[in-house]
Amino acid sequence: MLESAFRHWLDANAEAIDQGQCDPHRVLAQIAESRLLRIGIEPGLGGSGGDLTDAVEAIAAIASRSLASAFVCWGQRAFIEYLLHSPNQALRERLLAELLSGELAGATGLSNAMKFLSGIEALQVQARAQADGWVLEGRLHWVTNLRQSGFVVAAAIEAEAGQTPFVMAIPSTSEGLERSEDLRLMGLQSSSTAALAFHQVALDRGWLLHDNARQFLPQVRPAFLALQCGMSIGLARRALDEVREHLLGRGSFLDEAEQVLRQRLENTVGELKQGLLDGRFLQQPAALFKLRITLAESAADAVQMELQASGGKAYLTAYGEGFARRWRESAFVPIVTPSLVQLRAELQRQAANV
Repeated sequence: MLESAFRHWLDANAEAIDQGQCDPHRVLAQIAESRLLRIGIEPGLGGSGGDLTDAVEAIAAIASRSLASAFVCWGQRAFIEYLLHSPNQALRERLLAELLSGELAGATGLSNAMKFLSGIEALQVQARAQADGWVLEGRLHWVTNLRQSGFVVAAAIEAEAGQTPFVMAIPSTSEGLERSEDLRLMGLQSSSTAALAFHQVALDRGWLLHDNARQFLPQVRPAFLALQCGMSIGLARRALDEVREHLLGRGSFLDEAEQVLRQRLENTVGELKQGLLDGRFLQQPAALFKLRITLAESAADAVQMELQASGGKAYLTAYGEGFARRWRESAFVPIVTPSLVQLRAELQRQAANV
């Protein structure tokens, strides 16, 4: 799925991207030039066709070489998906072409909103109505793809008392919007991940993605989580490919274990794709939560198996650089919002209410 030039670029720069030694602008530019952002979008809108399952596979293909790059792609592609679901056609026409080309970075600031939807967390940005829109106050603590050269971020907004929460797109040029320095992460550092503070940010209704967050968020949640799952899928597949390469020509009990884990992984991917295509996750979000958990666990198991297959060689700097990065990446997958702890808590809550 990846063009040869982009594949080689990722391989050559994966470590630099992970450690923050690569310009984040280049990461998104390379993804956009590969045309992967256009997958799963109608040609009439500037896409290359296909469906959301193809977009998941695109993110998985990137993640097999650089999870940080896949993380950026997820943020960009998820924001694009919000635009596609928004009734605000004028906003879509204004932003979509620049998002697809990578000229504008799209940030999915809806992690807080997804936790709000499950009753885990209150919305962190509040609005005060004014004649032609709203004034926003609050903070988003962790948002990816806030590119310094310009971005637009989605956020769910707590309305005034008695009013329905809504979803806005907020441009980086908004007066009163403050971006922090990039967060100091253990890896995935060239992902433009930072915090946002809203100080009397005034926006008109032209930036409204949807006037009802409780209606909009369940509509986009399957895409939000499924595209996120692409990161686990790609990481797991790469680690299992490394296992096969280490075991080539050496009979080992890990041969069978690798085949079992790979089959479990691909069966889960098949369930994810089928659920996206038949729309069941709209009414059965718990089924998607369980798949997200299984895929994250598969990624962790695959990286652990890679360690066993490579042995002490994986701990040598000269040989184990790629493995060490995948180890850090596998530690990140369970804590991406919604984290596995949050998903399990929500499943437990739902089971208790049955």
